[in-house]
Amino acid sequence: MEREDRITPSRGDCVYTSCYCEENVWKLCEFFRSERTAPLQELFVVFISNENRKVKTLKKVPLWKQRSGCGEQPVIWDYHVVLLQVRRHSSALVYDLDTELSFPCSLKVYAAQALRSDRTIQPAYHRMLRVISADCFMLNFASDRSHMKKSDGSWGMPPPLYPPIQTTECQMNLEDFISMKPAVGWGEVFSLDQFLLRHTWESSSAPASS
Repeated sequence: MEREDRITPSRGDCVYTSCYCEENVWKLCEFFRSERTAPLQELFVVFISNENRKVKTLKKVPLWKQRSGCGEQPVIWDYHVVLLQVRRHSSALVYDLDTELSFPCSLKVYAAQALRSDRTIQPAYHRMLRVISADCFMLNFASDRSHMKKSDGSWGMPPPLYPPIQTTECQMNLEDFISMKPAVGWGEVFSLDQFLLRHTWESSSAPASS
């Protein structure tokens, strides 16, 4: 993306804390809302997970082209969060601060290189995606970061320096966003194939601007 066309800070200038992807994306949404560099209605927060990740000792969500990965081996997360921009007259974009791919990256490239296909991996590792509008996410998301604490109370990974993101009604509802049960939380839940069919098709079929 050309510099004059950039609507976010460069990757290195974004607010970022390793292993706090949900908060990194919240901060990206906050930037879009305050700077108005893109319509908020184009932006969607995407939680990538599955119900198998509830087993605490197991991580079941593979992603390729992650900066913490090693070569062509995927990183296996318990969940991951990215920002999706669905533009009316152009292809959809993915904003992932943890990827080796460009920032942002076209959804088609991200799908091919980072998500790949569930058809070649074991069913236990199949991905589900919860898609929430950015404004809904910012209005409802809350995390006291307790999921990042060890049994002795120490941090598994250092938390962000800014205060926890909370609402007037809630201090912690992260699990409602990670859950892939459609009746829980906000937004819509898709299989990987359903998600890609919907969003890559919408991008490719969008009418040309007059």
